[in-house]
This record gives sequence, C-alpha cells and structure tokens, in this order.
Amino acid sequence: MAPKVLISDKLSDAAVQIFKDRGIDVTFDPSIGKDKDKLLEVIGQYDGLAIRSATKVTEKIIAAADNLKVIGRAGIGVDNVDIPEASKKGIIVMNTPFGNSITTAEHAVAMMFAVARQIPEANASTHAGKWEKSRFMGVELTGKTLGVIGAGNIGAIVCSRALGLKMKVVAYDPFLSEERATQIGVTKVELDELLARADFITLHVPFTEKTANILSAENLAKTKKGVRIINCARGGLVDEAALAELIKSGHVAGAAFDVFKEEPATENPLFNLENVVVTPHLGAATTEAQENVALQVAEQMADYLLTGAVINALNMPSVTAEEARVMGPWLKLAEHLGSFVGQLTEDAIETIEITYNGVVKDMNLKALNCGAIAGVMKATNPDVNMVSAPIIAKERGIELSTVTQDKSGVFDGYIRLNVKSASKERSIAGTVFSDGKPRFIQIKGINIDAEIGEHMLYTTNEDVPGIIGTLGRTMGEMNVNIANFTLGRASKGHQAIAMLYLDEQPPAAAVNALKATGLFQQVRPLRFSTH
Repeated sequence: MAPKVLISDKLSDAAVQIFKDRGIDVTFDPSIGKDKDKLLEVIGQYDGLAIRSATKVTEKIIAAADNLKVIGRAGIGVDNVDIPEASKKGIIVMNTPFGNSITTAEHAVAMMFAVARQIPEANASTHAGKWEKSRFMGVELTGKTLGVIGAGNIGAIVCSRALGLKMKVVAYDPFLSEERATQIGVTKVELDELLARADFITLHVPFTEKTANILSAENLAKTKKGVRIINCARGGLVDEAALAELIKSGHVAGAAFDVFKEEPATENPLFNLENVVVTPHLGAATTEAQENVALQVAEQMADYLLTGAVINALNMPSVTAEEARVMGPWLKLAEHLGSFVGQLTEDAIETIEITYNGVVKDMNLKALNCGAIAGVMKATNPDVNMVSAPIIAKERGIELSTVTQDKSGVFDGYIRLNVKSASKERSIAGTVFSDGKPRFIQIKGINIDAEIGEHMLYTTNEDVPGIIGTLGRTMGEMNVNIANFTLGRASKGHQAIAMLYLDEQPPAAAVNALKATGLFQQVRPLRFSTH
C-alpha cells in the first residue's frame, strides 16, 4: 500500500506533484491546518504530515497520530510542533533550514537601503501630493561600516552583499574563526568594537539565552552617534524601548525592523517614530523562498517514506534502523560531550578532535561526529540539527578530525572530545555503561564517574577541605535537591572538579553565593537534553 501524506497548509502545486510522481497517496487540504478538531479526526490515517506555520502539531494531535512516521515543516521554525512528544512516539520531525537564507539576507539589505534613504516616508509624502525634496536627506552606503552580529549562513550572505556595495564590514560572532573571516572578507571584532565603529548594525543570530537582549540599553548606549540598526533575525534581540528613546534623542539616526519581541506586533515603542521602517515579519516572504522550501520538504518526506533516508531531521540522526539500535546511547553521549564543551566555550572554536576507542570505533562515526558537533553548536544556535551542524561548522572554519583506537583501559569503549578555541583547549571523555546510560568519565584529564541529567552544576577549585560542605549547604539553602554528586581531582592539593546532578536549574542566587565564597575558579550551571 502506498504511503499516505496530508498537506494541511498551503504548499505549491509543484510540491504536491512531487508526492504524486513518486507514488505517494497525497491529500492536499490547507483548511485542515486551521481546524484542530478536523486534524485530530483525520490524522490517524496518514504516514506523513506536511505543514507550514498554521498547523499546530500538539501533544493531543500526536497522541492520535497512530500511523504517523514523519512531520515535514516547509521552513526553519518548528515552534508549532511538539518535538519531544513526536520523538517519544518515534515520529521524525524534518525542516528545511537553508531554504530562506538568501531571501532573508536580501530583505535585510533592502531594509538597510530603506532606512538609509528614508524611502517609506518619502513614498508616503509623495503619494500625499507633497514635494518635500529637501526634507528627506539620506546617506550613502558606499564607504560606510556595516557591523554584522552573527556571521552564520544568512549573516555571511549579507556580508557578501555589503562588500559588493563597497561597504566596510566588521563582524561579531564567537564561533567565527579568523580564517573564515578572511575567507568571507570581513574583519572579526569583539562586540564593543563593533558598536563603536559601525554606521549600520544588522543582526543575524538566533534567539537564545546568550543572544537575548544583545543590544541592551547599555550596549545601545555604546553605539556610534548616527548609527542605523536593522533587525530581520528574531524579536527579543534588541531592547526596543531603549532604542526608541535613543531615536527620539537623535543618537540613533534610524532603525528597520522586520521582527519584534511580541508578534503579531499591533503596537510597539518603535511604531510611528521618524525614520523607522517596520515590516510584518517578511524575511522569508518571497515566491522563490516559499517554492524552495515546499519542494525541499516534499522531496525529503518522500525519500524517507520510500527509502528510509533521513535528511534535515531535528530529532533523529542519519543512521539505519540497525545502527540506531546499537549506537543510540553512544549518539546521545556524543551530543552530551559536545554540549558540555559548547556551554563552557565563549570564543571562536578552531578545532574539534574526536577520539573513538574500543567498541565505538566500528560504529557509524559520521553520525556520531554530527551528534558531537551539533551538541557543541546548540549552545549558541538551538535551531542547529545533526545535518546542518557540520555545514555550519565548516562555514565557520572549524576543523574536524577523528582518531580511532583499539580498546585500551578498563572500558569497552569511550569517546573523547578535544576542542581548541582561540583562548584555551578543553578535553572531556565519556562512555556508555551496561545499563545504556551515558556517563562522563574524564574532564580536563581528571577521572570522574558522573551520571548525566537535565540540570547540572559544574565547578572547578583548588583541592581544599570544605568544598563538599559548601556545595551541599548552598544548594540546601536555595531548596535545590542534589540527585547525584561526583568529585574528582588531579592530585592531592591541586585542581579539583565537581559535577552536581540537580532536580532543577539552580537559581542565579545559588551560583552567585558559591562565587562569593572565593573557593571556586568556575561555577557553571549546565543543561542537557535527556529526551
């Protein structure tokens, strides 16, 4: 029997035809995406569900999807899909991470032109029958300095376009190597230098804990007088109220925003200010982009349903069913090792070396590599997946190498990650015990046996008495329960580490209290995906 696919949002006729041409029984009914009761009623009939943003694939929908094997999102955002629930039920969730890149980059450049020449206001004035030629005095882009915050896929395209306009480009991106910066023709700088030098600033980073409010009131105050700011990335990256005040004061000459902290944005501090250009989240709204992502998701879903090939999956590696059974716990370990390093590294990563020892050396190392790299990259880019991670790492000039070794030591096998950044080198190793659970077994050359949980606290200190008591007492005073506690030291009186497995994320007050003791060189809350 042919696989059945439901398309519950608007996709192009060409995408529908791809399914038909490959022998898949397809139902195209965009009205279902807006009718959750109807979707709940029919979803059990289908092997695949192709969507955009209108369809909400909730826990309830997934529970009723008895035959569903794959959900394909035409676009990058999957906020409308309950991925943990889909994963629990064995449903693959795919997206099309690169289909909108050029379109979004071009919109950012268009917005830069619009705010530089006050085009929207001049257009409205002229339509109103006025002829205010002297009112709309703009600035040239040629020779100006563009500050790009985030030089990933979209940011790099913007850099290329800006260089073509004869602009000078400086970029701030903790994961941008000097080699990659040279390759794309930009100068790598720290954020404060970018703020001080840029005539235009454009943002191209995802919204994460590290990037939230990256242009805060404090950072906006550091900008060059007369700067113009463009945001076509994500809402919440800029303090919109503080920016509005700086525009009113004349410090900021203008802004162009396609995204907002609250959407739909029916009111905002930036609205109705002079020389502020606003659009309703149009970054991906071109005929070409919509067509590209629709065709891509149709091809990806058809490939999986007919051949088992997995492309751009957010919750599954590109491995065969046989491999997945054996290497699943090792893949999770690789992700945890990468995540540990990613959460601790704040500057540009230059090299990643992965050592596979013993039984693991004969597994699908390509998939394990992808898992480790994705773990590293997710700390700053939660949208990254196992397919896109190696591409992003390559774009940023990160060198990957692997080493395989026959069994040595007490473990049947282990994985070691050595990551070199611009300022330091980190090393961590782990294994999988007979219970199928990953463990950290060595950090910085110090042997440990740390069970991995969702919420953890990592500390480093000199080996002195009182550390255990201080950690336990502080967590107790903050009402945070310790599920497991692991210590290790290089040698008596030298450097020591601790890994606390906690029931919940420790509050900032707990972290600050530990730092205030002066006993710890490092206190870092960590989170790991244990689904």
